[in-house]
Formats: sequence, C-alpha cells, structure tokens
Amino acid sequence: MKWFISYVKPYKLRIALELIIKTIATTMDLCIPWILGHIIDVVIPSENTAFIAIWGALMIVCSFVCVAGNISANRLASSIARDTTMNVRHDLFEKIMSLSSQRTDYFTVPSLVSRITTDTYNLNSMTGMLLRLGIRAPILLFGGMIITLSMDVPLALIWIAVLPLAIGVFTAVSMHGVPLFSRLQKSIDEMVQVIRENISGVRVIKALSKTEYEKERFSRVNERVSVNEEKANVAMSLTNPTINMLLNLALSIVIFIGAYRVSAGQTGVGTIVAFTSYFTVILNAVMGITRIFVVVSRAAASSKRISEVLYDAKDLERVDTDNTCDDFIKFDNVSFSYNKKKNNLSNISFAMKKGESLGIIGATGSGKTTLINLLMRFYDADSGNVYIDGRDIRSYDNEVLRKKFGVVFQNDIIFADSVRNNVDFGRNLSEKDIISALKSAQAYDFVSNLRGGLDTVLNPKGNDLSGGQKQRLLIARALAAKPDILVLDDSSSALDYKTDAAFREALKKNYGNSTVIIAQRISSVKDSDNIIFLDNGEIEGMGKHEDLMRNCAMYKETADLQMGV
Repeated sequence: MKWFISYVKPYKLRIALELIIKTIATTMDLCIPWILGHIIDVVIPSENTAFIAIWGALMIVCSFVCVAGNISANRLASSIARDTTMNVRHDLFEKIMSLSSQRTDYFTVPSLVSRITTDTYNLNSMTGMLLRLGIRAPILLFGGMIITLSMDVPLALIWIAVLPLAIGVFTAVSMHGVPLFSRLQKSIDEMVQVIRENISGVRVIKALSKTEYEKERFSRVNERVSVNEEKANVAMSLTNPTINMLLNLALSIVIFIGAYRVSAGQTGVGTIVAFTSYFTVILNAVMGITRIFVVVSRAAASSKRISEVLYDAKDLERVDTDNTCDDFIKFDNVSFSYNKKKNNLSNISFAMKKGESLGIIGATGSGKTTLINLLMRFYDADSGNVYIDGRDIRSYDNEVLRKKFGVVFQNDIIFADSVRNNVDFGRNLSEKDIISALKSAQAYDFVSNLRGGLDTVLNPKGNDLSGGQKQRLLIARALAAKPDILVLDDSSSALDYKTDAAFREALKKNYGNSTVIIAQRISSVKDSDNIIFLDNGEIEGMGKHEDLMRNCAMYKETADLQMGV
C-alpha cells in the first residue's frame, strides 16, 4: 500500500482540515455521556434550575457541533477519496494504454478492466472510510476508556481487559481475509471476461440459438464469484459477533459490579448511566474498526493488483543499437513465438524501399497479422531484427514509431462518436484532409448521404453501418494523417470488387507512402511491388504476381481457385 501514499500526499492540507474537524466533532460526542452522568450525580441533586438549564444547553451545543462537524468532515473525506481515486484511475489507464500486446496478454483484458473499475472502487471505499472512521473510531474507543478510567477505575479496567482479545480477533481475521479477497477478484476477472464475450458476440449467440448455453456458462462463473465472495465475507463477518460477545460480557460484568458499588456508596447512579452510554460509544467504535478491517483487507488485495500493472517494468524497452540498414522496411531473419514453444514466424527476411507496396497473403493462421505485430512492435522478435527507415525499431520511442503508421486491423472499432471524430481520432486534422481520406477510401458518397454528414453520430461499434461502410471509414482513418507506412490488415474483405479496385487506384494515385496489404484475396495484392506468400509462419514464395504464378505452386493454386481458372 506504500505506493498509494504518493497519491494521497497532494491532499495533505485537506486531510489535515478534515482530521481537525473530525477530532473536534468526535470529542464533543465523547463529552455528552460524561455531561449526562454529571447532571444526574451532581446537578440534579443541587436542585438549582438555572444550573440544570446551563448543563442541558451545553449538551445541546455539543450535539450540534458533533453533527455539523461530522457532516463537514465526511464531505471532505468523500472529496479526497474521489480525487485520489480519479488520479489512480487516470494513471492506471495511461499505463494500460502503454502496455505492449505481450504484457496485455499476460494480464488479460478482463483483468485489466476489473483492476481499473472494481479494484479502484475498493481503494476509493478504503480512503473514504479511513478518513471518516479512521480518526473517529480510535478517539471514541480510547477516549471512552480514558474518560471511564477518570470516573471509576475498577469498572474501566473491565473494558481494558477486553482490548487485547479484540485486537487478537482483528489480526487473525484480517490475515485470513486478504487472500480470500484476492481469490474473489480473480473470479470477478473471469466473470468480466464472460460478460465481454457475450456482449460482443450477442448476435452470433442468438443466431446459433446458444442463449441457454451462454446462460449456463455465465451461471457457473457467477456461482464461483458468489462462493468466493461468501467465503471472504463469512471469514470477515466473524469479527462483529465475536467482538460484540466480548463487549456484552464486559458490560454485564460492569453492571453487576456497578450495582454493588452503588449500594456501597462507592460510585453514583449517573456514573453507571454514563458507563452504559460509553458502552454504546465503544461498541460503535469497535464496529467501525471492524468495518475498516474488512474494507482495508479488500483494498489491500486490490492495491496489489493495481500496483502490479502500474509499476510493471517488464514491458518493451527502448534499446540503443548501432544496427542500421539502407532499406526503408526490413525483416532480417526474424523468428517469433507467442507461447515460446512453437514458432508462429520462422526465419522471415524481406526488404522494402520507401514508397513500395508489399502484399502478404496466406491461409488463416499462417502468420500474416503476427508479422504486422512485430513491424509495429506490439511484440519483440525472439531472434532477428526489424528495421524501419534504416533503424532498428527497438531504438525508437514507441510513440514516435507508432506515429509513422496508419493502420486498419481485422477487428478494428468504430466509436460511438461523429464520423468526423472517428476519422480524425483526436489528431486535429483539417476538414480537407478528412474529406480527401474519405474520398480515397470510397466512403465520401455514403457519408454525404447520412442525416448529419460528417457530424453524424454513429452507434457503438458502427452497428448502424454495413460491413463495407465500416471498413471504408476505418481505411479513411488510416489515410487521413498521411502516414509513412500504411498497413491494411484484411481491410477490404467486405468491399465488393468494384469498390476495392477503385480504392486501390486512389491509393496508388494519392498516397506515395509504403503500403503493406494483408489480404485473403489475390485481387487485393496482385498489383503490389512485391508479394509474400506465407504458410505456417514461413515464406513459401516471394516476388511479383507473375513470378509467384510461375514459381509458387501454393500461390498459383490459390489464385486459380479465386479467379475461377
């Protein structure tokens, strides 16, 4: 939890003010039972009406200060917890966005979603509760004991005797509870994953009549969450009844012994009344501390999970290297494996000059997208080197490297925003560049016919567009910033042949950048300056379309099938 202190420090003045107000309000709360006991034992026997009124007014003032102070302090505590958690969430989001695909795979997307939502909420709850009860509960507990000691030492010693037992219960339960909450958070990660998959694939699920199957699948993971939550809560719930039993036992002894002391004239009735009031105060304080232990235990598990991501140092690092080459893009004997057991790419070597185009084709799973992942340095090659603009890509700052690319991935996303903002993507592009990109992507005509043109707000994931319209918008987004390298990963699969041909013609005419086209269709790559045919992660053939038709049997077979030869 040490890392979290750095997020709390900026609010130390507000925290100090909150603690001062809370201390004053709690002290007033502590004074009320003492004043009541004093009125019963001293003020009422004096039969002085004015004296009674003064002490009664003092009780009212203490009550008012207590209520007003607690409200003010609690509002401050909530604002501090809110702002602190907001900063943690912001930095965590920023870190998640900077993670390489390799580290994202390690943490998993559902777990990252859970950490930035559920785990940060647990920190928020802990911060607010510590500020509200972290000062109030100890003051009530120890203040109540000190005041009762000043009133009657033998009776107060009964409270003090219970304290070590209560501390032992807290410690034992807390040590057992933190691992259980860690297990609970992992099961929540699994549930988030199932929810994400079902929401994303809801149409397929309905189309294949698998609704009942997915309900059962969700029920299983939901039940695991419930079981783990029950185990954690049951373990922590042992605290309250155990402490209550100890305190009630202590109260019974206080009343029993107090009755004898009143009969013997060793103490007053008002003192016993005050003692019973302080019992309620101390009981509430202990219950508050119990709640703190539960929330802190849960937050401790969440804190560990957040810090694992926030301070993850195993990500891709910039490496200074003297390796250079004369080509614009070059793969030099590159091999890579996701699981580090079987290679997804093996001994890949090719080179491109600036302005050239490269087509990559191959069966599903042949390694086409993996090659792009290495080119954009989402992963580092296990062996060999990748160069861009003559430099080893490991020598680039990742942000500088990625700005060289315009890219359309297979499963890219349309945001619930305007067409303009989907194409601009926060890059502050001119309307001229946006329209030019839309025209080249063969998207301008249908965008013009939308109800609001460029300012039409699209549904999430572009569900109000056809597959071809979505692909054309995504291509426009990639073209709009005029990148040095354009990557089109199976981005024209939903386009008809006429539109695809018009797009490739516009690309050749308006954009002189280097282009890497990944496709399943020979027609999309056959005009490229060079074509690579991949099979099981290896280059089966490389050259122009005519060369491959003569020299690569697998390429020719694919071309003949697609072209109906």
